[in-house]
Amino acid sequence: MKITLHVGLSLFVSNIGTEHFIGLSGSGAANGISVGAWEFNAILLLQLLGFVFIPVYIACGTVTMPEYLSKRFGGVRLRVYFAVLSLILYIFTKCSGDLFTGALFIQQSLGWDLYLSIFILIVITGIITIAGGLTAVIYTDTMQAILMVGGGLTLMGISFNKIGGYDGLVRRYMSEEASTNVSYRLPNTTCHEPDPNAFRMLREADDDYMPWPGFLLGQTPGSIWYWCADQVIVQRLLAAKSVSHAQGATLLAGFIKILPLFMMVMPGMISRILYADEVACVDPDICYHICQSEAGCTNIAYPRLVLGLMPDGLRGLMMAVMVAALMSDLDSIFNSASTLFTIDIYNRIRKNSSVREDMIVGRIFILVMIGVSIAWIPVIKEIQGGQIFIYIQEITDYLAPPFAAVFLLAVLVPRVNEKGAFWSLMIALLTGIIRMILVFVYHDSGGVTNQTTDQTY
Repeated sequence: MKITLHVGLSLFVSNIGTEHFIGLSGSGAANGISVGAWEFNAILLLQLLGFVFIPVYIACGTVTMPEYLSKRFGGVRLRVYFAVLSLILYIFTKCSGDLFTGALFIQQSLGWDLYLSIFILIVITGIITIAGGLTAVIYTDTMQAILMVGGGLTLMGISFNKIGGYDGLVRRYMSEEASTNVSYRLPNTTCHEPDPNAFRMLREADDDYMPWPGFLLGQTPGSIWYWCADQVIVQRLLAAKSVSHAQGATLLAGFIKILPLFMMVMPGMISRILYADEVACVDPDICYHICQSEAGCTNIAYPRLVLGLMPDGLRGLMMAVMVAALMSDLDSIFNSASTLFTIDIYNRIRKNSSVREDMIVGRIFILVMIGVSIAWIPVIKEIQGGQIFIYIQEITDYLAPPFAAVFLLAVLVPRVNEKGAFWSLMIALLTGIIRMILVFVYHDSGGVTNQTTDQTY
């Protein structure tokens, strides 16, 4: 029971980082509850991981996900390609997103420089990761999970009390807009208005933000990769002592995944109500003055709520919650990325490397990964209308779904071979990259949201 609790809580906090507190709240402020669909989808996919994939992974003695592909199909090219793609996704989604959102919260709270905040967070997280390894990460995750859930629920209660409960949220959300937007309204635009479908999670098929066919058929494969084949997530369950412990952990994590809709998404909507002039700005000049981003300031919804509603003592608690969320996510990423790089890439080049050499190389790679992630932060501040969570999901969905198909077929269909899997992945990679390039070239900075589609900055 104790092991199941530790692994389940570690699994939850490995997923929940500052990009959830900041990103889910920001998307909630911009477009309502729709972004909560990712959290509800995860509840089911966690059980797919625990009851379909994990028994196979444990039975074949898998340490990393690329290693499983090598054992299942033979050869090394699938193993190396998957390791490289996973590391690219870690850099441009997980690591950069976490560093940006964590530093943004500290910047809004303490007025520190964004990059100084990033440096301090990296140092603290690096000490924990390097000193303790995976075992220390799992046990610190347990404490961080209790802190995150407790602090998040506290702010949720204060927020709902402030606006008169859920009825107050429904009544007031649709009528709030920034007074500073009055001078910026353009003819025939609705960019300054709340999303009219804010209280619908899945919408009509032609909706440009959360169409139900697009989410269920398009988003789910990307989520299957994340929950069932991503090293950061699966590595937690591989640390369990048995299959039953791992399955209990997925049940526990799935139950807790109900909470983000209520303690992250809806508080973001409340922040838009209470601080519309800042959170709901659309004038690029005003937005840049508020949050140093011309694309919009919905990302500051959660920190603005913390600073505006919580007394000093509880404000310190929420600072601890955000730092805990960031550290839990980053230490998971650092540990898993180091494992992937040393075992699945470096050991392919130097087959006789010592354990000490592998440790040094893994830590050097983490430093390189952090450097590239920091360099990418100015880009992610301005795309997807400033909605960091939507940016992360979009990048993932261009590159990861083919591996969801490969892992599903590898587990369920014995006749699938290495040659077919590899060349299918190459075609899918080319298709995904072309699609991604076209979107970033031809879409405006507002991306896919109703809130920003009509804007012409």
